Amino acid sequence: MTETQKYTALLCSLTAAALLCFAISLLTGPASVGFMDGLAALASDKRGPLALIMQEIRLPRAILAVAIGATLGLSGAVLQGLLRNPLAEPGLLGISASASLGAVLAIYTGLSAAFALALPLAALTGAVLAVIVIQALAGLQGNVLTIILAGVAVSSFAGAMTSLALNLSPNPFAALEIVFWMLGSLNDRSMVHVSLSLPFMIAGWIMLACTGRALDVLTLGEHAASSMGANLKRVRFLAVFGTAASVGAATAVAGAIGFIGLVIPHLLRPLVGARPSRLLPASALGGAVLLLIADIMVRVIAPGRDLKIGVLTAAIGAPFFLWLVLKHRRSLI
Repeated sequence: MTETQKYTALLCSLTAAALLCFAISLLTGPASVGFMDGLAALASDKRGPLALIMQEIRLPRAILAVAIGATLGLSGAVLQGLLRNPLAEPGLLGISASASLGAVLAIYTGLSAAFALALPLAALTGAVLAVIVIQALAGLQGNVLTIILAGVAVSSFAGAMTSLALNLSPNPFAALEIVFWMLGSLNDRSMVHVSLSLPFMIAGWIMLACTGRALDVLTLGEHAASSMGANLKRVRFLAVFGTAASVGAATAVAGAIGFIGLVIPHLLRPLVGARPSRLLPASALGGAVLLLIADIMVRVIAPGRDLKIGVLTAAIGAPFFLWLVLKHRRSLI
């Protein structure tokens, strides 16, 4: 098989895995639903109990798992290509931390209790403000190092403010809600959350996908890329704002879900060769598969305990991250 045929086979395999996991996700839950009965309930216009379970509970959850997993995988691949750093991931720019801060403030002030959509809207606002601050700190001529430092500063500030809100929370139930939300979950999400977040994620995907060819050239270095006609300012703009739009929207509706953007590009990079542009669609599909599997696992492992999906992805990703650090250190010796 040629390299192109192998790449096509990889994308087809990942797509088939995503469709299979999506179907399993729709059929997984405390209520036992047969495959054909589930399909009929999804297409039904009657408001029976089974149709309600499939259309209002399981379908939004599965759609969000696909969209958020694709967002995290795609943004991780783009940032690793842009920064030429194998340890880069979406949280590096402080977008997730800022979106979490916005949601925490909505819970702390009681807005989330008064208005159902206050929490995701506040999280989106936090993500947008983070991008504005990063762009202001980095400036129009900001290089990669400046963007990273600005992201670290924003992330540190957002983390400190989140801790302060927890520390000053007069209501222990509000503090508990904040902690649970920050662990990340797809439980109790509806089509309202899908319609709110999906347009932002799609806009982010389009911006991130437009960086593919430039990332291929960037493997030769910034000076070589500039001499070959790559517009590095445009690439940085698309990468930062694409990550902000997609990851901010994902965090707004699901909380902080980590490590997917770090793990998936590393797993798939040896299978796509040395072209970052090929890694982007593969990472998006791989991220969708991994988050679907994680969401299925939280319902199977502890069906009555509401195990948070962010806890499971961290349990998988943290050892992988340590392995990457040790591998990188050995390569320097």
